[in-house]
Amino acid sequence: MDKDTKQQTTEEMADVQLIIGKILRLGVLVSATVMLIGLLLLIVKGNGGYPNNTFPTDFTEIWHGIAQLKPYAIMMLGIFLLILTPVLRVIVSIYSFYREGDNLYVVITTIVLVILGISFVFGILR
Repeated sequence: MDKDTKQQTTEEMADVQLIIGKILRLGVLVSATVMLIGLLLLIVKGNGGYPNNTFPTDFTEIWHGIAQLKPYAIMMLGIFLLILTPVLRVIVSIYSFYREGDNLYVVITTIVLVILGISFVFGILR
């Protein structure tokens, strides 16, 4: 690898690290905003929108609850977005390691992504 190529790769990796930081900040900000909207709706409506203070536990219930502006469903969406934030970070990291040519870390990070995916599936099936 020549000097210009190394410098270009270093600059690109610095850009990717900035993107990762922005993804994490934006993800937390968006999820906190969604949860705050749900909290405000809870305060205004006086209940979570579900009988006996239960809450939605699957995506279908959450989406239907969001369409009906049920506070607990909106708060669950905020929690889902918060969980999704580090997953996006892992995906961007795979790209970053690939661009660096670090195949070992591409494999390791891909395994982490697969494990996260499997845990989500088992969480949904539970």
